[in-house]
Order: sequence, then structure tokens, then C-alpha cells
Amino acid sequence: MSPETPKARETRTKLLEGALRTLTEQGIAKTSARTVAAAAGVNQALVFYHFGTVDELLAAACRYGAQQAVDRYRERLAAVTSLSELLAVGREIHASERDGGHVALLGQLLAGAPTHAALGPATAAGLRLWIAEIEQVLTRVLAGTPVAEFVDPAGLARAVAASFVGIELYEGADAQGAQAALAALDQLAALVAALEELGPVAQRAVRHRLRRAGR
Repeated sequence: MSPETPKARETRTKLLEGALRTLTEQGIAKTSARTVAAAAGVNQALVFYHFGTVDELLAAACRYGAQQAVDRYRERLAAVTSLSELLAVGREIHASERDGGHVALLGQLLAGAPTHAALGPATAAGLRLWIAEIEQVLTRVLAGTPVAEFVDPAGLARAVAASFVGIELYEGADAQGAQAALAALDQLAALVAALEELGPVAQRAVRHRLRRAGR
């Protein structure tokens, strides 16, 4: 296979971004080779030339969009030093993604997964990119805290990612409820911060109590 030319890469990128824009603005039901090509400003035949099918284009666009989003916030997440700060960054990301239409996009991807076979795995792959970043932060900020030995960072990262996905989708139906959910997460972060401030004797007591509760 010959190397992809700069012109071909440019066309693929236009189609990926056109697909994301079409999903966000028109929804999964109106996303087709014609509408995506129109949004990308290219010939409709190029959808099939570069991706084979519309579903494969949508799957590639899903992975592309997730990678772009994670790349935007990687440095910000790498600078996080506490659970409270992680949740604060999560709020920033939530607000930015909502205002940029990416929450609506996620809703369309999840809605389309049952009828577009390639979308489910692609959406899951995109979420795994976020989970990997969150797991790194959790591993770092929980190290040395009284709860570190009782928490699985990988599992907790999935729980945090799932919580934010749920909150993002829930916000469209009940914005006040979504804010209450975010506030509850803030309270949990405050609890962990309070445990970190305990003296060595109190921290040992907390660890002992958690060990007994986990048996």
C-alpha cells in the first residue's frame, strides 16, 4: 500500500470533522454520506473511498474526536495534585465540552450504538482514553492517603468517567439535579482531603477501621 498523501490526509480529516459536526448539529438520524460530505465540503464518493462505509466513518470520527479532546486537557490533568482539584478540572471540562456541543455529540453516539454496529466499540474506545488519563491522576493523588490501599484506581477511574457521562446526559433533562450530583462529588473530595489532614495516629485508626469494614 502506498503512503497516504498530504491531500488524502487533509480529505480524511475534513470528513472526520464533518461527521462530528453533522452528528452534533443534525443528529444520528440525519447523518449520511451526503450530509457528512456537504459538511466537509467534499464529494460524497470520498466517504466510501476513504472509509468504506458510513458506519466506519462514524466510528473513526468518534475515536478521532475523543483523541482530540483528551489531547486538549492532557497537560491540565497532568498538573492535578489532589482529588478536589481533579473534580474542579472535571467541572471545567464538563462546561467546556457542553458549550462546544460535545455533550450533545456523546448523546448521539450512544443513541446510535444499538443500530450502528461500529459505534458501540468506537465510543467505548474513546471513553477508555479518558479513563486512562483519569486513572493516572487518581494513582498519583491518592498515593500516601489513608484510603490508597483500599481503592482500585482503575475501577475508580471508570466510575468517575461513567459518573461524568451520566451527569452530562442528565443535565439536558434536569440541570439542577446534575449540579447537585457534581456537588456530591465535591463533598466526597472534601472528605478525602479531611482524612489527609489527620495526624499519623488518626490516619492509622482510619486505616484499621477500613480494613475491618473490608473483611
